[in-house]
Amino acid sequence: MTDPDAPRQPTVSLIDVASYLPGEPIGTEYFTQFSRSDRMAKNVMFRSPKTRHHVGRDETAVDMVERAVAPLIARHGADFLSNIDILLTHTQLPDNPVMGCGPEVARRLDARPSWVFDLHNGGCAAFVHMMALAQTIMRTTDARTALIAATQNCAGPVFTQPDIRKLAQAPVPGDGCGVGLLVRDDSAPILDIECRTYPEFAGDMDFSTNGDRKYWEPGEGQGCVSFTESKITKVFARGNRLVPEVALAVCDRIGVKGRDIDTFVTNQPNRLFLRNWHDALELPAERHPDTFDSCGNLFAAGIPVTLDVENRAGRLRNGSVVLMSAFAHAGDFAAAAAVRWGARR
Repeated sequence: MTDPDAPRQPTVSLIDVASYLPGEPIGTEYFTQFSRSDRMAKNVMFRSPKTRHHVGRDETAVDMVERAVAPLIARHGADFLSNIDILLTHTQLPDNPVMGCGPEVARRLDARPSWVFDLHNGGCAAFVHMMALAQTIMRTTDARTALIAATQNCAGPVFTQPDIRKLAQAPVPGDGCGVGLLVRDDSAPILDIECRTYPEFAGDMDFSTNGDRKYWEPGEGQGCVSFTESKITKVFARGNRLVPEVALAVCDRIGVKGRDIDTFVTNQPNRLFLRNWHDALELPAERHPDTFDSCGNLFAAGIPVTLDVENRAGRLRNGSVVLMSAFAHAGDFAAAAAVRWGARR
């Protein structure tokens, strides 16, 4: 039971989101010219979107964050960056394998945050994971503002390699970056967050060079996440279960039925997951925004990019309940968060 005499924890709000998609949309025909006959291409996990974006060879994760933050600067003024206390980043493909991009992002933005963390294990649920960490820091220290950034940048560099672009999974990912601005106030409050780790599923997603070579060793072979049909079946079953599970746990604690959520925003791995997830919450499809066909699977950037698309289109009503939910990798992490929407456009 909650102690009625315990001090009330500070409220943290997600007050704004913004995003960036690199380059012009790339059609599926880019991949079909290279594709080979493959049984896995028929699997629902690999049904391709109509278009996706690819980051350029010389465009870094820091470049993408800087471009995603630009709309926030336009809305809040450049001075807000000097007041950022917390900077959290997640990058799908680190530009430098030895260090994260957080300090370089801070330098580029002329910010001096007291807390800088580069998070890797949140996967497709990293945006919610970063919300949870930012909330914890703001509730337990004097920090008042946080900038969180989720960057997906492996579609162009990895999935267009000559050997990889032939595979069934190559057309599915897209590149993009989404950012969120959090403050310690009650203007657009985080109502609840649930984060769960499932160690039993760790290690079920492999990064392989299709040989014995480690990715850092010289030699032949192109690195990519590898799939087998048995692993696909397991991941699909887990994803179908985990995203509604954590989402409904949040709904239960805030006293809202799944079917009464105003907007449900998830990671965007494929169309069947999207359908199954809103069906599990008894939500109509129109309350579960879908950016998959235009952006592909954006991994961790899927939630903030979709939030930004919906917010700019005026489809997120201030005061409405927005529920976010996602699972990571082969199911080793899942997270959900509910907010009372109040972001700027």
